[in-house]
Amino acid sequence: MTTLFDRTQLGELILPNRLVMAPMTRARASAGGLANGAMATYYAQRATAGLIVSEGVQPSLQGQSNPGTPGLHTDEQVTAWREVTGAVHANGGRIFAQLMHAGRVGHPEVAGLTPVAPSAVRLDAQLYTGPKGLLPAPVPRALSTAEVRDEVEVFANAARRAVQAGFNGIELHGAHGYFIQQFLSSNVNQRTDAYGGSVAGRIRFAVEVAEATAAAIGPERVGLRLSPGAGIWGVQEEDVLALYTALLRELAPLGLAYVHLGLTTDEDNLMSLRRTWPGTLIINPAHPQDTQPASLAVGEAWLRRGADLISYGRAFIANPDLVERLRQGLPLAEAEQDAYYQGDRRGYLTYSSYQH
Repeated sequence: MTTLFDRTQLGELILPNRLVMAPMTRARASAGGLANGAMATYYAQRATAGLIVSEGVQPSLQGQSNPGTPGLHTDEQVTAWREVTGAVHANGGRIFAQLMHAGRVGHPEVAGLTPVAPSAVRLDAQLYTGPKGLLPAPVPRALSTAEVRDEVEVFANAARRAVQAGFNGIELHGAHGYFIQQFLSSNVNQRTDAYGGSVAGRIRFAVEVAEATAAAIGPERVGLRLSPGAGIWGVQEEDVLALYTALLRELAPLGLAYVHLGLTTDEDNLMSLRRTWPGTLIINPAHPQDTQPASLAVGEAWLRRGADLISYGRAFIANPDLVERLRQGLPLAEAEQDAYYQGDRRGYLTYSSYQH
């Protein structure tokens, strides 16, 4: 029986186990969206994971969501990330960069730019902007058809920069109500051109971004995260199963490294999507709104249901040696939730390996 601690292959990579460190916003980047030494230490401490997927990295300044998040759209950012990827590789690890474009979940107080989206549909929420605190989300600017195509190339350029920065690959953030999922939605996407309307139109942007990044760096270096039916940041999707079945069928011929799904729809839908997707499937066995980390037992249950890799997020925050703790049945430390996004060492570099 396959376990979380068995070796496996992902593209050209040999993973020593099937545990993936899920992407998590930590807001510790330096000014200018630069990765730094603290981030290098943080990721290197967790290099025993079969694969690390980084926090969300904006592919352009336009795509920035929160203060303190890193980017991959300048030469300086590429250079800064090399310290992080070098530290992970020196510790024997493998790391993908998650490319995350905020779309309408952005604010001019953060990026200095009006956010863009498939349509000018305002997010009914307050967004954290830094010194000015929480402010209402603005009305985003709807992209023209030509500008949508330009945004496809933004992702491809960021993927190239990720490889230059030493990442083993990239994960496209098509989940949790951000830019790619905004195109998939039936309420945020009100377009009447080729990128809206029908299911075929609403999946077009996601498919084109996957095609462009695969062409830029090789499909074996490209993963895609999805959250079918999650309803996060006000995104709604009609007929979730039909939408995501169509999307996975279009993506299947590309030979991507993986698709990464959360438990955001019912189990029958997830099992149907598993049957549709012929490639590697990562399952994150915790709903994004859960407050507690998923257990080893839940992860292994999803291996038996057909997942190839299991991703854990919150459990990795307080347990840099999570793989060994799970392997040996050791107790897990609890993370300080109020320090998730504090921007200093507390709750970031203050967790240690298990002390026997």
